[in-house]
Amino acid sequence: MDRSTLATRLKKGDRRALSRAITLVESTRADHRAEAVALLADVADPARQALRIGMSGTPGVGKSTFIEAFGKLLTGQGLSVAVLAVDPSSARSGGSILGDKTRMEELSRDPNAFIRPSPSQTELGGVARRTREAIALCEAAGFDVVIVETVGVGQSETMVAQMTDLFVLLLAPGGGDELQGVKRGIMEIADLILINKADGASKRQAEATRADYQGALRLLRKREGDPDGFPQAMAVSAVAREGLAPAWEQMQALAAFRRETGHWGRVRAAQNRHWFEEAVRQGLIHHLVQDPRTRGEMDRLGRAVAAGETPPAAAADEILSRLLTGRGGNPTDAS
Repeated sequence: MDRSTLATRLKKGDRRALSRAITLVESTRADHRAEAVALLADVADPARQALRIGMSGTPGVGKSTFIEAFGKLLTGQGLSVAVLAVDPSSARSGGSILGDKTRMEELSRDPNAFIRPSPSQTELGGVARRTREAIALCEAAGFDVVIVETVGVGQSETMVAQMTDLFVLLLAPGGGDELQGVKRGIMEIADLILINKADGASKRQAEATRADYQGALRLLRKREGDPDGFPQAMAVSAVAREGLAPAWEQMQALAAFRRETGHWGRVRAAQNRHWFEEAVRQGLIHHLVQDPRTRGEMDRLGRAVAAGETPPAAAADEILSRLLTGRGGNPTDAS
């Protein structure tokens, strides 16, 4: 399928075309990368803006179960939903289970839903390198809501916050101790904290956990772009499908407030700037790894640093100097 046909079918909402387009942007081949960049330019449409929701939480909290129940709620309201689920890759083999379609069996059969598992490929924070471009493709395909599920808790939250409009953190009843090391940082970027598994014998504990987090959220400084009452904590049950509708109402209210106040546009503009700079950084790193002359210099200086002959900072300065002045592997003259 040529790029023009792919772009046309993608903008008409063709799921197979969307899958092929995401495969293209995830490819590391140089020719595929050039095609992907051109395709993204072809399908770009500022008028097509989905609500981008980032979701994360500790392992075992029930993210996939929640997303399936939440997705069914949205499709039941006539909305189209895309789920980009980033699966952890092995640091040794690079392999990934990619089992989210199995875990979200009901949602995967929904004609108004699209689920795309992608390997993190050892990317920092568990967010696939091209996740943001996959989001853009889903928007071009006309989806109303795009959900990005990350692999766990850590730096992924910051990365997801830089590519989504709302960030939702899922916690289990009494699970606060798992987040002691990063709790404040997560709470500072979370728009909504949902205590999952608020059913059966865990219902009372979930409400207590919700109250604890709500109290902690009140101690944080009010953030720009937030109306009164945000961020907030709520108790939900993905299994019983309780509390999901109120949570969705709060997400919509926050998104509407940010649009009305102009905060939405300012944040998206800042995100675009951030990912432009990140693309430049990634391009430089790619060049350092791929260009034979630069790679040779990296290896030589790496050995000198390991042997204690050259300080790391001095070696880095030498590489960057060669790179920027066109000696020993300028990106503009590498073939």
